[in-house]
Amino acid sequence: MNIPNALTILRIFFVPILVAALVEDNAWVKFPVTNEWLALGIFIAAAGTDLLDGYLARRWKQVTTVGTLLDPIADKLLISAALISLVQVGVLPGWMAILIVGREFAVSGLRQIAAAEGYTIKASDLGKTKMFSQVVAVSCMLLAVRHPNLRKPGMVLMWIVVVFAMLSAISYFRKFWRKVDERIKLGRRREMLTLERKRQRMEMRQRRSRGSSNLGSETIWKPPEVN
Repeated sequence: MNIPNALTILRIFFVPILVAALVEDNAWVKFPVTNEWLALGIFIAAAGTDLLDGYLARRWKQVTTVGTLLDPIADKLLISAALISLVQVGVLPGWMAILIVGREFAVSGLRQIAAAEGYTIKASDLGKTKMFSQVVAVSCMLLAVRHPNLRKPGMVLMWIVVVFAMLSAISYFRKFWRKVDERIKLGRRREMLTLERKRQRMEMRQRRSRGSSNLGSETIWKPPEVN
């Protein structure tokens, strides 16, 4: 296992720690900071691994198929855990979390289907902007747990996240359907070529069989016998 993939797996292990730090009334380990600051530190550290693993993978040329598929899953688990925890503590509307989390897993399923078909849907610029806006918005909402004056700017940021999430989802689905459409057209062309070749072979066989039957039916001329 290379270092970028290890960082991706580390981000997944941050998920239950983030949830415990935010949801539990009293931290299970005594820290000189409040739960929301502890959760914020864990969330930012986990989000930092997202930037670091991609940078190292490209710099060291260690981009792998496992890392390409595992990295977006780790991102979605982190964001989903943070949003659900914010709903649990009562600072985020449930419908907003459901909308964003549903979008995340819909895109993940889309990537899995595309990978099964033999091609990879890379992250778009909208997707990267959405991820950055999610980190900023969730960080603000984490602080709003203890500081209610931050809830209003946090909700504005969350609405921005919703807009970017929907736009990037539309972009991903357009790429997917374009690929599927091209694949279907290519498959139809291959089928038509195959059928045309079969038809030509059948015609060649029929011509050969007709030619052989005509030769068999011809009679050989003999001169008349002289008495």
